[in-house]
Amino acid sequence: MSDVHRLDTMSGSPGRSTVFAAWERFVQGEDHVRGVRPEVVVSWHRCREQYRVDPHLTEAPLAAAHSDHTLEQDVVLTELGGLAGAMAREVEGLNGIVTVADATGRILATWGDQATVARAADANLATWSCWSEAGAGTNGMGTALETHGPVLIRGAEHWCQAFHSWACAAIAVRDVVTREPIAVLNISCWRTPLPDATGRWLSHAVTQTQSTLKGRARDSAAELIAAFAQVKGRATAAVAAVDTAGNVVIADERASVLMGVPSEVPAVEPTIRWRTSLPDLIRVAQYASGCAAQNPDWVGSTQIFTHLADEPVPVTVRPVFFSGQLAGHLMLLGASGDTQPLPTMAPTHPPARPMHRVVALREDRMVLLRLPEVCFAESDGNDVWLSTEQGRLRAASPGLDKLTNELADSGFLRVHRRYVVNLSRVREIERGFKGELFLVMDSRANDVVPVSRRNTPAVRDALGL
Repeated sequence: MSDVHRLDTMSGSPGRSTVFAAWERFVQGEDHVRGVRPEVVVSWHRCREQYRVDPHLTEAPLAAAHSDHTLEQDVVLTELGGLAGAMAREVEGLNGIVTVADATGRILATWGDQATVARAADANLATWSCWSEAGAGTNGMGTALETHGPVLIRGAEHWCQAFHSWACAAIAVRDVVTREPIAVLNISCWRTPLPDATGRWLSHAVTQTQSTLKGRARDSAAELIAAFAQVKGRATAAVAAVDTAGNVVIADERASVLMGVPSEVPAVEPTIRWRTSLPDLIRVAQYASGCAAQNPDWVGSTQIFTHLADEPVPVTVRPVFFSGQLAGHLMLLGASGDTQPLPTMAPTHPPARPMHRVVALREDRMVLLRLPEVCFAESDGNDVWLSTEQGRLRAASPGLDKLTNELADSGFLRVHRRYVVNLSRVREIERGFKGELFLVMDSRANDVVPVSRRNTPAVRDALGL
């Protein structure tokens, strides 16, 4: 229902002439334009500065000739295809079409009345064309792949002027574990308002497809727990099972101390899995997922630093598969006498540089914040709100997980599923009746941030308690 509401609240957006005038100024080089929704301005910035898309492009480029899809992706695409076909019957008389694209923005199928399908083809809004933001600028499909939640792009909000006669709404289906996009469903209308039921259709489609993904994620977790049980009894090293994103599904007592997660507590549901306090271990798991997806026989080893020792700890990574798909990995931390020497795992790219600025939004302007200005971040659904010296501002990037990763090496710590705090802005620590911790922040209002039980060990360690 929140997705439907988000689309409905956009109905009062500024008129076409206001947005087009702002688009003209932005294309000519202005950075701050009024009268345009912040999410659209952020997309325009990506198109102009990062992707360098020509705003006078007349048609979308052709997509790459070949793109491999996993079995899970094919299941989602097939399910979306059936839903899209049903939606198409609702928009045929409204100059509308429905499209399904993969995670690269490549359109795989198009439905709708033949006249509108033919008109859409003039702009390459058709099968085998690429509608990512990098290919076609701000548009429903491409912008939905860049953000979380439903996206509405109308008229001059499109980056390319040739698409200004279209209104489109889209939503990406995301992997419930990694949060990476799998596919995107889009409804576009030519010089006609989108149907009032658009938000409800998109929300229903995502709910239905993600229900399938959640079921597969639970089955994968069960397979990881079974593999963990088999290895734990005979391994000389600490053992943990993690999913493809590096979230901990279960850990033995020794691994739980190293990773800062509860011991022997299985986390089957993808939304409540334990997050280790070791960013390097998460990067190892994500790297291993890429390797194992390409080569099912891959096994790797490396070394990481923990908070408990000055010397690095050896880590062996063993992929676990379920029904032919990668479920996650067993991680053995410390010397393990029952394993053969393994190839050293080299990083695929240099370590990310620490983040120096956080981008926030105030009405239709972007605010560049220095890290000391940010006291803490709080999630509200897909939105993230920053407590700053300039008041409460919405972060430009959606999702607290993404912000957590970006700020991991900059003195910020995830202390709760809804909060990331700037450790240098913690003024006092309060203890609750049952031993729980609360952080009193160095903010104007002396805000109090709760610490969840599973994050307590990491907080104690970070603050030297």
